Amino acid sequence: MRTAAALLLAGLALAGCTTAGLRPAGPMADGDAAPVEVHILAFNDFHGNLAKPELSMPVTGPDGRTVQAPAGGAAWLAATIAALRAQAPHSVTVAAGDMTGASPLVSSIFLDEPTIAVMNRIGVDLNAAGNHEFDRGTAELLRLQRGGCDRVAVSTRTAEPCRLEPFGGAGFTYLSANTVGPDGRTLLPATAMRTVEDHGRTIRIGFIGLTTHSTQTLVSPAGIRGVRFGDEAEAANEEVGRLKAAGADAIVVLIHEGGRQEGGPNDCRALSGAIRPILDRLDTRVDLVVSGHTHRSYICDYAQYAPDRPFLLTSAEKFGTLVTDAVLTIDPATHRVVAKRARNVVVQNDGYAGPDGPVAPTDRAPRPAPDPGVAAIVARYTAAAAPLANAPAGRLSAPLAKATDQMTESPLGNLIADAQLAATRPAGAVAALMNPGGIRTGLIPGPGGQLSYGDIYATQPFGNMLTVRDYSGAELRAALEQQFERKILLAVAGIRYAYDANRPAGARVSDIRIGGRPLAEAAHYRVAVSNFLSLGGDGFSTLTAGHDVAEGPVDVDALRAYLSAGATVVPPALGRVTDRTVRAR
Repeated sequence: MRTAAALLLAGLALAGCTTAGLRPAGPMADGDAAPVEVHILAFNDFHGNLAKPELSMPVTGPDGRTVQAPAGGAAWLAATIAALRAQAPHSVTVAAGDMTGASPLVSSIFLDEPTIAVMNRIGVDLNAAGNHEFDRGTAELLRLQRGGCDRVAVSTRTAEPCRLEPFGGAGFTYLSANTVGPDGRTLLPATAMRTVEDHGRTIRIGFIGLTTHSTQTLVSPAGIRGVRFGDEAEAANEEVGRLKAAGADAIVVLIHEGGRQEGGPNDCRALSGAIRPILDRLDTRVDLVVSGHTHRSYICDYAQYAPDRPFLLTSAEKFGTLVTDAVLTIDPATHRVVAKRARNVVVQNDGYAGPDGPVAPTDRAPRPAPDPGVAAIVARYTAAAAPLANAPAGRLSAPLAKATDQMTESPLGNLIADAQLAATRPAGAVAALMNPGGIRTGLIPGPGGQLSYGDIYATQPFGNMLTVRDYSGAELRAALEQQFERKILLAVAGIRYAYDANRPAGARVSDIRIGGRPLAEAAHYRVAVSNFLSLGGDGFSTLTAGHDVAEGPVDVDALRAYLSAGATVVPPALGRVTDRTVRAR
């Protein structure tokens, strides 16, 4: 499929590409003979974390001792990238997706406009669209690209565009070669070319953007109707030849999919995850793969896993805590990459007060001064969000962590399901189902157990609407059975059951009780679910059965009402789901 974007790219290459996005070269002796180094400065999964995220990254000094450096914050990210650019004759700044979406309140309630403003100030050139960029639907993603104040976001009632200032859109380009719209064309440009002039020699870098294929089940179906997320490797391979034909000397893939490894930020030990089967089918002419999605860090020579595929693979953790400095050394005479290297650089900030004491900056990592222009943007939006963010939102007797295993019952999941059932009981709901993927982070109360609206918003930032839906007993049983197909255990309220994961599909769940009574297959039950689940989100096609009978509040408002109803809330006990699986010793 030859997209309009690819045709335009080929035309530009033949006519002589522009140098947008690359920094100019300084003087260099013997320029006609020397290879050219191009630095690809990359990050991923920023998720609108404008303020310091109170995270740290390990830094090892010359003596071999490792300490934790406070990391992240938009103003320090800008300063770190600027410092890396100053050391590089040629550079391009890119991101591997989820720049926005599932963001803290200070960005999210302004529809992530402040994050786009910050990225424009930083000088980002390209961003591969991640799954969270589709959280509010394709129309809102296109608004972030193009600008404007039209209200097009799905799954939100309260957020209004352009609340503080006119919104001009992203100064960078979103890419996705495998996101295909209803018209059969890519929704976003598939590729981009960037060029650099060095002593009269032209170097061309081709970029391909890819979105994780799993986006189809990770975002609200209402916002992506008619959109298909194709196979990542197939889409990339289709574009490699076009970029090479257009004169690309190097190929960089920006993919919002990733892996995991067991070492430090610059290691690649026991690499695993969904990125591997993609790389194993990727065209060997690709030079660099900048990845994301898993919120992990690594620098990999992929030849150690597949000798015929010597890709350089990178990932820079999450929330702007790291920046990858990847260097492609290109021979202008042969138009080939002759060397490549990369390192992850800590974005060190000025420290924070952690639960175990202060986390102070260290001289073992660069200590940049925060960028004042970016700091001013963050301060302006933080001040505007403060009245809502700081508003009291109830009390909780103990902190609740987010579960790390999606097949495990958790107190936090039970609490949120209880809140959703309480909010929808007036409409006749007798049970509630809550997906663990809709929980972003834990609930950590302050002194005296006090929670703010900002605290609970961080836990549920997606703006999903609750709905009360009528299901038959048989349909509810089918939904509970589908949990084992999806490998996702829903949090429940008003429901108790047991399961044996070793039994055949369709017979794993038993002893289902609704409101203390055995489930009747032919009876009908009103159940609270989010609009995400009712439309088949997370692959729960069974929950599209039945029909809506009432609309509830936004999920975060239901949680706020439940926590603020009276006395300090005590976390609910476990035991709603009984695991009867017999495991081999």
